[in-house]
Amino acid sequence: MKHLLRTTYQIGQLLQSARKRVGWSQTELAVRVNLSQSRLSKLEQNPGSMTVEQLLALCGSLGLDLTLQVRGTDEPATPAEW
Repeated sequence: MKHLLRTTYQIGQLLQSARKRVGWSQTELAVRVNLSQSRLSKLEQNPGSMTVEQLLALCGSLGLDLTLQVRGTDEPATPAEW
């Protein structure tokens, strides 16, 4: 399932939902991505402070892919389009 994300709040909500879908506590996911439980909690509530490295680690652990595409299309963004 695809999710269109345009705000940091949506990222936090999606990550929290994905974590709950796999049945993990914040502590379980935090250990997998080398964060403290309190830091993971803050990232779920305020994902604007998340680094790209943390976002990619969380997505990978939760079985999510991060895809960028040209707005209004289903085509992936390629360097030639930037």
